[in-house]
Amino acid sequence: MLVLLAGIFVVHIATVIMLFVSTIANVWMVGSSNLGTASSGLWLLCNKTCQQLPVSSRDEASLKAVQAFMILSIIFSVIALVMFIVQLFTLEKGKRFYITGAIMLVCWMCILIGVSIYTARFTGKLPEATSSHHGYCFILAWICFCFSFIIGILYLVLRKK
Repeated sequence: MLVLLAGIFVVHIATVIMLFVSTIANVWMVGSSNLGTASSGLWLLCNKTCQQLPVSSRDEASLKAVQAFMILSIIFSVIALVMFIVQLFTLEKGKRFYITGAIMLVCWMCILIGVSIYTARFTGKLPEATSSHHGYCFILAWICFCFSFIIGILYLVLRKK
């Protein structure tokens, strides 16, 4: 049981770190332009230098929603990690980690909404690029989506022995 708890804890920490990286780094879309390789994220557009991401007024609300949901997912993931540690030392034997699982599933839902909006609105839209594809941050966000769902379900099922 201790090995299972340690494994879930390590995967949860890895998920938090990957969420930070995917939200902060500016490699959601990568493409080639006349100046070289260009990448854009949730915050900046980078060619040789980085500048504010140019977004049309029609897409501005969508970008702000993606930014907000990714930040919320980080917050809920950290809260779930803290709640897991608190419940690990305060729960009686035989009780389940319901609160931690519920918070992690809220994190899962925030990732789902944020990445889905980005996929629907910004896929293939890299300014000044001829061909574009998804970068590693986009892929990390989907991996975090999977991990947070699995961790959330495991917390709901997991019983402290």
